Amino acid sequence: MKKAGILNRHLSAALAELGHTDEVLVCDAGMPIPSGPRVVDLAFRAGVPSFAQVLDGLLDELVVEGATAASEVRTANPETSALLADRFPGLTLVSHERLKELSRGARLVVRTGEARPYANVLLRCGVFF
Repeated sequence: MKKAGILNRHLSAALAELGHTDEVLVCDAGMPIPSGPRVVDLAFRAGVPSFAQVLDGLLDELVVEGATAASEVRTANPETSALLADRFPGLTLVSHERLKELSRGARLVVRTGEARPYANVLLRCGVFF
């Protein structure tokens, strides 16, 4: 068994397969899941695991060169908005409808147990060199 890092075998394997410019949607329990991408559903119950916990765990494992979120997060979920602004200074904001369209191109969807609105972000993978 792994001693550290992401223990979920499905998520660990999916992350290992990602390459430069692949996209990962990290989403709350209410975000519509597009058909097509690999889905790792971590939701256990409302709020568990939280969006912040999952995002921070992923950021420990991934190089991210860009991130996109719904502009509605600023007013509907100020806590998540602040979290995203802190983690991604160059965060791109689009409408929630546009984020759903963009998420269709994701290679991986990671669903959290978050139960607050607009706790979603589309990450674009970078390279470590």
